[in-house]
Amino acid sequence: MAAAEAIWTRSRAGRIGPPSRLLLMLEARALSELGACYLARPLLRSAPRGDGHPVLVLPGFLASDFSTTPLRSFLSGRGYAAEGWKLGRNLGASGLEDRLLERVSGLRRRHGRKVSLVGWSLGGIFAREVARLAGDDVRTVITLGSPFNRDPRANHSWRLFEYLSGRTIDGIDPRVMAGMREPPPVPATAIYSRSDGIVAWQCCVEQEGPRSENIEVEGSHLGLGHNPLVLHAVADRLAQPEGAWRPFERTGFRRYLYRDPLR
Repeated sequence: MAAAEAIWTRSRAGRIGPPSRLLLMLEARALSELGACYLARPLLRSAPRGDGHPVLVLPGFLASDFSTTPLRSFLSGRGYAAEGWKLGRNLGASGLEDRLLERVSGLRRRHGRKVSLVGWSLGGIFAREVARLAGDDVRTVITLGSPFNRDPRANHSWRLFEYLSGRTIDGIDPRVMAGMREPPPVPATAIYSRSDGIVAWQCCVEQEGPRSENIEVEGSHLGLGHNPLVLHAVADRLAQPEGAWRPFERTGFRRYLYRDPLR
């Protein structure tokens, strides 16, 4: 945590940078978090059950639907119609937004219900933008370590993103960047970790409001999709009745596992 707090000090001085090399090396924790996911299954059975509505899960940069298998399997077991995005590996290429809009529209027609979006890292950025464009089809958005806020270079993958996607950070309209920081027009939850070794956690924090919130967990960036604390929080958020969103409650055992919101 000392390294994470050092990043926080630089951020307050206005010089936010990517996570430290120590945190980057600690991303190896993702493997142990995967093991913890399966060991915690008996406890995760106590997570709230869903109402059967469709949930579209979007993978992170360089990842495919394979990476979200544990998360989708868990959500299916809790009663949701969990789906992968079925768009191959996420390279951030142009045109993905239109294909995602078609995917959301198709799920809405098939199930006759609004679609919840869960996006991991870059997938969460796409989820938020799709919610802006198709708010009538989207029920809620949950992001996992998604750098939609602050400095788009405060991570260890922005150069590779530019190379593979064909997009440049400097080429993005500043008005678009400013708009990305605003909460989407649907209930939004940002889940993040201060010990994230890929993305500076400050970039993953939502502007809290009447329908937007943040949930902090302990863990790696590469393990967010199967971290037991994340799975429980996602299930809790998705289980809320449509149109009756309330902030995440840190009561009971949760007060020992989840920090209070940032002030």
